[in-house]
Amino acid sequence: MQVLRLLVISALIGLTLSSPARALSLLRDPDIEYALKQLAAPLLKAAGLSPTRVDILVIDDRSLNAFVVDREHIFIHSGLLLKMETASMLQAVIAHEAAHIANGHLMRRTVNLRTARTAAGLGAALAAAAAVAAGAGEAAGAAAIGASNSAMRMFMSHTRAEENAADQSGLRFMAQSGVDPQGAVEVMDIFRGQEALSRYRQDPYARTHPMSADRFRVVRRLAAGYAGNTRDNPEANYWFARAKSKLSAFQRAPKWTLNRAGEFGYADVKLMRQAVAYHRLSQTSKAVRTIDQAIAQRPNDPFLLELKGQILMESRNFGAAAAAYGHAVNMAPNNALILGSYGRALMAQGQTGKAQTYLEKARSLDGRDARVMRDLAAAYARQGNKGMASLVTAERYAMTGRLEDAGLHAQRASDLLPRGSTGWRRAQDVLSAAKAAEKKRR
Repeated sequence: MQVLRLLVISALIGLTLSSPARALSLLRDPDIEYALKQLAAPLLKAAGLSPTRVDILVIDDRSLNAFVVDREHIFIHSGLLLKMETASMLQAVIAHEAAHIANGHLMRRTVNLRTARTAAGLGAALAAAAAVAAGAGEAAGAAAIGASNSAMRMFMSHTRAEENAADQSGLRFMAQSGVDPQGAVEVMDIFRGQEALSRYRQDPYARTHPMSADRFRVVRRLAAGYAGNTRDNPEANYWFARAKSKLSAFQRAPKWTLNRAGEFGYADVKLMRQAVAYHRLSQTSKAVRTIDQAIAQRPNDPFLLELKGQILMESRNFGAAAAAYGHAVNMAPNNALILGSYGRALMAQGQTGKAQTYLEKARSLDGRDARVMRDLAAAYARQGNKGMASLVTAERYAMTGRLEDAGLHAQRASDLLPRGSTGWRRAQDVLSAAKAAEKKRR
């Protein structure tokens, strides 16, 4: 079954779990991430956080969870996003996680965790999250981040006091933004009764966000007090429909999608969902005609053009795909995911030099995209730049948790690149991570 366009980034770093090992993976899609940015922006501003610096990223996992590991990322499981029924419910999740950041609940979790802004750091952060969310042994998660067992207990789980504080702050952020606070009550209602279940039957959210009947009553009372602050927000409703529709179109069966394509009442969203379903049924001509109808309704929307490029690219129509991606790049010249897709299409056409330019820009804007790293390494290799090819390969392996392989390529890059150069320093960062992981294994 096809998955969302860009990549699935494995983030398991050699964990030995008491239950079967399972990696956390990122689903990277420019349309969904833009929609989540629109939903999050007013809440992040209310929290005193920068909407441009905090990214809302989707984890490819059907379970219900959301978490933060630093001040610049909020992670939401795809299962939780699909479970949300309204924009205000999803915004309640974002507001709550933003409150953990704004309230300083991350300060006690620094325990040797490398910054998630690096490839190795993000891999380590997601590995730690995977260990805790899965209910894994403390030692496994501790190995992923270089922490003691006691530190691991603190890393992901919030205390009841922190949860209560985040509930209050999150509801205040919603009220300041005009978001219906009832969304928070509806989210809490989903998780009621989780504490009565055994740990291994609970949703990951309940393992990292302690629930209680008292907490539910407090949230309901606070929401009632803020009810008068609600403002209708058609934009939020639209972007919620767009994000959930795009995600479900790729994760649900095409027949399911076609039967529900128009449920949100937006004609362009309906057409987008239908186009994805037809594409997954290998009805390429019908998919292209349908996405063209959506583009006609929103001609300045780069994300619909990006989807057209994906449909054409995966149908091996590389020339038409490059044209669609190129048009999307003109509309969104700083969107790293679209730039990466354009570079990939150019590579497929043999335009390696031009592709490298766009892939380098994509990597500089977002260094978390393993597929861009793979394509960029190939571009460097084709043009004889073995040092940079080894460096980017090392960073890709670090991102996916293969630190032993990352170390080998980083050493090769270090030997080939000019000492003291930017590339050489990047190689040292990966080498440090690989050596630290080797010490943990011993």
